[in-house]
Amino acid sequence: MRMRTSAAVLTGALALSALAIPAAQADGGYGNTTITKVTVNGGKNVVLGTSAVKKFTVSVTAKDNSGIKGADIALHGPGFGYMTGKTRCSGSTCTASFTVDPKVDLPYSNDYAGTWYVDAWVDAKDGDYIWKEKARSFKFQRASKQTVNASPEPVKKGKTITVTGWLSRANWDDFKYHGYTGQSVKLQFRKKSSKTYTTVKTVKTNSKGDLKTTVKASVDGYWRYSFAGTSTTPAATATGDYVDVK
Repeated sequence: MRMRTSAAVLTGALALSALAIPAAQADGGYGNTTITKVTVNGGKNVVLGTSAVKKFTVSVTAKDNSGIKGADIALHGPGFGYMTGKTRCSGSTCTASFTVDPKVDLPYSNDYAGTWYVDAWVDAKDGDYIWKEKARSFKFQRASKQTVNASPEPVKKGKTITVTGWLSRANWDDFKYHGYTGQSVKLQFRKKSSKTYTTVKTVKTNSKGDLKTTVKASVDGYWRYSFAGTSTTPAATATGDYVDVK
């Protein structure tokens, strides 16, 4: 006999609504119901800053010879992070909607950033069902920003250009952006006549998230810093700063 229970306690600030969910258990099921596809936020990671409310959906597509009756979809992640969403089904696809307000749902919770998982329980019309605790993984990340400034402007050919920048990311402790320290960032250059950036060197951020390096001026063009991102923080690339070389 199978059993389903509602969560007695919703752990963490991200427990946004109290829909019925499966009790924690190993993956399982009954009959021939299968999950064929899981999509989170249109295939993109979920990124939150310091103030803007984030809305996203999680869709679970399943298959059963009798058709799909309904589903419960929940999310869990690091730092005791947990979310449930309102789920609606259309045909074989069930979609849950989630809304996260950083200042309401993420106070003092930078630990929530990282890898999250979709938990899905799908019921078929003939009583079959399937339960997968980690049907898909995705990244729940702290928004990032990257700046750049190349000087002097203009500069004589062969002279030194100093390129500075600041890599920062959202801090859900105080809802401000703080420097992201000890990160490798690529310094890139694009000639005025080109559409493609080329990596010149890699620079590491200091204890405040600052970047600083020097290069020789050769031709007119754009300088930028490009950060590849981490599991907790998305990629960020500065808008190119143009330097006129005389």
